[in-house]
Amino acid sequence: MGYTMDGFRKAVKAKMNGSGSTDNSGTSGLQASALKNLSEADVIAKVGPLFTADQKTSGILASVSLAQFILESGYGKSELAQNANNCFGMKKSLSGNTWGGSAWDGTSIYTKKTQEYENGAYVTVSADFRKYPSVEKSIADHSAYLLGAKNGAKLRYDGLKGCTDYKKAVQIIKDGGYATSPTYVENLCSIIEKWKLTQYDVANAGTVEVWYHVRKTWADAASQKGAFHSLANAKKCADENAGYSVFDESGKNLYTGKQTAFQPYLVKVSVSDLRIRKGPGTDKAKTGKYTGKGIFTIVEEADGPGASKWGLLKAYQKNRDGWISLDYAQRV
Repeated sequence: MGYTMDGFRKAVKAKMNGSGSTDNSGTSGLQASALKNLSEADVIAKVGPLFTADQKTSGILASVSLAQFILESGYGKSELAQNANNCFGMKKSLSGNTWGGSAWDGTSIYTKKTQEYENGAYVTVSADFRKYPSVEKSIADHSAYLLGAKNGAKLRYDGLKGCTDYKKAVQIIKDGGYATSPTYVENLCSIIEKWKLTQYDVANAGTVEVWYHVRKTWADAASQKGAFHSLANAKKCADENAGYSVFDESGKNLYTGKQTAFQPYLVKVSVSDLRIRKGPGTDKAKTGKYTGKGIFTIVEEADGPGASKWGLLKAYQKNRDGWISLDYAQRV
């Protein structure tokens, strides 16, 4: 076949490198395979400083890129990450885009089957993905793409470099067409907040962040309304939600929200068939009565299925058995 001995060795190495893959030389840097058996927290602790270093070069918030890494590679444990150090699903060709500063060598690929949406249905196809010698190279190439990819003559993610607000940065990425999921921004922000990834941003690197949690009780994590860096904002949130308090990260109760007494108010009903139920929700029994058109006094509010908010009518206050959907009533 005309191989030199050196060429033969390279061909054998490429063939042994994994199904459908060709190798790129050099293995310096972190290998994603080293993350395989680590806990999620340990993975973040290991790769976090890599994103801090990348921010110093690219100007893209470490917290945002790190959250994308977590979401797209499953904490570095996806097939692409483990076999190709490709932590962001970067294909060989990305919609015909080219950009400067790519960290990919231009030839090394990993081929895998993937689901593509064609002619109104998902089909399985083989696709070529970029293969990197290290996780660092994958991070660098992803950042180069975000900084250089264009839509016509305009940068897809214009304003991302140097942005210091992670929520704004994530929105820039979504608006540029990076992801089609309607919950992409919410998902990334949730990851950033869950793991407190802003600690890896250049301005915060090496510092310990303080978070104030607003919950009913410290043990009831599911009731959490939010976590804030500002104690004043956390107190405000607790005041706005009856039964909530502010806790520090040790679980100490720092503040109990002020229980503002509910003030009855009037609503105008413009439909004749607004049903009155015995409880707040369409799953509660019907009274067989309707409000009719008119002005009514609401003495209590409650959440319940079938409406954004339910209101207790003053005429039913004694037994609390007359509720209407406030979606069909206008406050006056």
